[in-house]
Amino acid sequence: MTLPFFGEVVVAVLLLVSGGLVLTAALGLWRLSDFFARMHAPALAGTLAAWLVTLASIVHFSLLEERLSLHVLVINALLAISAPVTTVLLARAALFRRRQAGDPLPPPLGGGEESPAERRPA
Repeated sequence: MTLPFFGEVVVAVLLLVSGGLVLTAALGLWRLSDFFARMHAPALAGTLAAWLVTLASIVHFSLLEERLSLHVLVINALLAISAPVTTVLLARAALFRRRQAGDPLPPPLGGGEESPAERRPA
């Protein structure tokens, strides 16, 4: 069996966009200066790229088998479980190593001030 032409085009476009997102993540790793800033580029772009590859796989196998094929969603389920856990563990390990080395820690996100959402009405 072969895929119809429109199926090949859809799969190719999804895979090319996914590759472009991975390239963007790699450029983010190269351009960003701090470890904590570098954590975001591959996490965000890589997650979207993984979803696009999964969608391309669903289209490919569904057209090839002539029925809806959703077995590749298991891969994204595992990524959705493991990626946030891995990110938190990497961030904690980096903070621990900075504390051990005596380096200054990164400033709080709000610059040390309370955000409007954290302020309680008097």
